[in-house]
Amino acid sequence: MRRNLAFLLVISLLALPAQAKVMRIEDRTPSRDTGTTLQQVGLDGSAMDNSVDPCVDFYQFACGSWNKTTQIPADEASWYRSFDEIQKRNEAELKTILESAAKEPGDDPLRQRLGQFYGRCMAGLAETSKDSAGLREILAKIDAAADKKALAEVLGELQSKDIHPFFVASADPDFADATRVLLWVDQGGLGLPDRDDYLRDDEASKKLRQTYAQHMERMLLLSGFAAPQAKEAAAQVFALETTLAKASKTRVERREPKALYNPMTEKEFFAQSPAFPWQTVFAALGASDQAKLSVTAPAFAQELSAVWLQRPLPELKHYLRWHVLRKLAPQLGKPWQQEAFALEHAITGQPEIKAPWRRCLDTTDQVLGEILAQPYVARNFPPQAQSEAERMVRTIAQAFVGNLESLTWMDAETKKKAAQKAEQMAYLIGRPKAWRTYAWVPGPDHLRNLLQGLQTEVSRQFKRLGKPVDREQWLMTPPTVNAYYDPSKNHMVFPAGILQPPFFNAKANLPVNLGAIGMVIGHELTHGFDDEGSQFDALGNFRQWWQPATRTAFEAKTACVAQQYDGYEVQKGLHLNGQLTLGENIADLGGVKLAFAAYRKLRLGAAQRIVAEGFNEDQQFFLAHAQAWCGAMRPEAERQQVQTNPHSTARFRVNGPLADLPEFAAAFQCKVGSPMVPVHACSVW
Repeated sequence: MRRNLAFLLVISLLALPAQAKVMRIEDRTPSRDTGTTLQQVGLDGSAMDNSVDPCVDFYQFACGSWNKTTQIPADEASWYRSFDEIQKRNEAELKTILESAAKEPGDDPLRQRLGQFYGRCMAGLAETSKDSAGLREILAKIDAAADKKALAEVLGELQSKDIHPFFVASADPDFADATRVLLWVDQGGLGLPDRDDYLRDDEASKKLRQTYAQHMERMLLLSGFAAPQAKEAAAQVFALETTLAKASKTRVERREPKALYNPMTEKEFFAQSPAFPWQTVFAALGASDQAKLSVTAPAFAQELSAVWLQRPLPELKHYLRWHVLRKLAPQLGKPWQQEAFALEHAITGQPEIKAPWRRCLDTTDQVLGEILAQPYVARNFPPQAQSEAERMVRTIAQAFVGNLESLTWMDAETKKKAAQKAEQMAYLIGRPKAWRTYAWVPGPDHLRNLLQGLQTEVSRQFKRLGKPVDREQWLMTPPTVNAYYDPSKNHMVFPAGILQPPFFNAKANLPVNLGAIGMVIGHELTHGFDDEGSQFDALGNFRQWWQPATRTAFEAKTACVAQQYDGYEVQKGLHLNGQLTLGENIADLGGVKLAFAAYRKLRLGAAQRIVAEGFNEDQQFFLAHAQAWCGAMRPEAERQQVQTNPHSTARFRVNGPLADLPEFAAAFQCKVGSPMVPVHACSVW
């Protein structure tokens, strides 16, 4: 639940004694069973499997029956009781907004734009032809390039339309000066999800590569190539992408901020990658004449220079053609959509493509998101929800600061700076303070509308280069069911979309809300102090603000977490990658711990504690946390997540952090040595 830009670090091991101190707020308030049901406090008793010992497998105890009875929808690769159930409700609400705007646009220009874009999208996806005037225009420009100089002009135009052959450029805060926007040049240009998909030697990876090559052939055939030409072009593109994959950093390597931040002048960068047409592409992006830029993978940029110099013009044209097709095919007629989905099916196991209205909703959210968000927020996020969310955030932040004094591994000076960072951390809740404006107006053709929307956003982003960072800018639209922490801005963002049941429910008991959305809040806050976020100070600058001995002790503690998750087997022979998931696992552990402390503080002195069907409030808290992560995933999608995603799978987002919390063991009276209470547990924050 965080932006994927550029940050992360190391690890080690710590044994937590069986009598470890529990971070608790003492309270003598009596508990009383008032005949309250689990449903009344906001929990789902039917999701539970009471035949399972909670001290053996708490995820199965809390979610076992849900997993047995829940069928993943045919148009989904996975299904979560929290995220996807909320998303389903949100989509129904957004569909109503869009269909109403399309049928009755009225006099409101914003409503008219929504209706026009969505209506043309639905018409475009209903087309049965494999032809498209908008696509033909782009492919004709590639075909017409008589030399590499002319092809560079086309490459620049593609990048300006958010199509990314070879690399990805962005305008983001400078790590060394978080008040200024800097040009970043990042690796990219691959058609498979991960660089290792090109390099692994296991049978599943070999099969995926074969499927990918055949998929490219069929897409190139749709674009007008004859069969022999399509086969040859697909082989050339695959070989080129394999070269790029070998030069790319791994996902674990990309978790280290220091390795990603390689500032230099334009002149220095051009000298390192002299043959690639950077000047032409930067000009198309409106990013020329930058006094400073940062290159996340210098060796990759050097390889691009060699590729551009050595590969013949026809191969480079085939590569650009392919990346246009893979980007735009889902937005074209049915033959294109079906072929694009064929690769998605191979990667995720998802049997059916999403309905057109869902895909058009996603596209509308992408290019007109803060227009679409306005009626959604008005209907679904009342002021009292904002106030309650702010109260929980404040209390959880106070819990973090209060817990610092108990950390024996951290020196006093670093504790002081950590407290300052937590106190200066901003939280953006529900919606942006000011809505974004969109100058462009949709026309009659869907593909042109989409490209116009994408190009407008790319232009807006790069116009920020060299200017002050807008610390109020959101990276998600308000209906999004997610949240994130941005280390360069030192702020947390909680869209209205996630502040819905079962994450956040005004009718739920406080322990249930804190176990669900409270854990999310604590998770995002802890990202400011995980192995990546801890390298950024209170102002968002990347610098060493820790005492060396404390940093060494911290690395030992995070290594414990990495080792713990390395041991979790998701499928036979497929284990989590403790290094890849380290930051998210630290945040999960800190999130549950902080949310529990906040719940205890907010319930301090309550007239009584509610027992629901035999479960006291501490137990309700942990059940709420677990039930927020009840999830099912297709085997192919699960494999892909383990290999590429920094988040652990659902079972271990529950059992992993709870196994490290003495508060959990106390709540369910689990003995040390049981599966949920290992003898050696990890503790960071």
